[in-house]
Amino acid sequence: MELFNFLARWSHLLFGITWIGMLYYFNFVQGGYFKKASPEALKDAKAHLAPEALWWFRWGAMFTFVTGVILLVGVHHSNVMNTSIIVGATMGTLMFLNVWLIIWPAQQIALGMKEGDGPAAGAKALLASRTNVLFSGPMSLFMLAGAHNGAYGSGNINLPMADMTGLYVALAIVAALEVNAIAGKQGPMTTVKGVIHCSLGLTAVLALVIAYL
Repeated sequence: MELFNFLARWSHLLFGITWIGMLYYFNFVQGGYFKKASPEALKDAKAHLAPEALWWFRWGAMFTFVTGVILLVGVHHSNVMNTSIIVGATMGTLMFLNVWLIIWPAQQIALGMKEGDGPAAGAKALLASRTNVLFSGPMSLFMLAGAHNGAYGSGNINLPMADMTGLYVALAIVAALEVNAIAGKQGPMTTVKGVIHCSLGLTAVLALVIAYL
């Protein structure tokens, strides 16, 4: 059982590195290149590079999610579920759903793989992708903190509702940001610097909410 748990954690880490690495590539590297590339280079990149990168991106997300569910089931059975794990897992799940239900379908249209309004689809995919970058900072913090005791690993799910305020407030903030990802605006996340700063800010806000409410 210990070996299985270790292999699940190892696989979750490897798939997560693949997924988030591709997420950062799209947001920090490819997006900027697409704005500067020549028409010929842009056409070739959209036809060959982007689809292959999206394959690694979406399947990295899929297997990160699957191995995460396996780990979550094990955590639940061991009765060590806590606030950090719940918030981190919620954000990871939303990020996974953004990939498969928003980013991938919209990118197929934006890249000309399917019929549709390319610019509108591209904007929709970008907002969801930026939101995933926004979530990536606090998600990784809470998934790491969830396995340890202390302020960010406290908050067992069996505690009374009065002691769960931080969890509920954190989840409400995450839910509001996800609603924005579906039908909102990029706001300060328009630039790479902006989304990085927003992610760090969100990490601090959620950490304080969980620790002190």
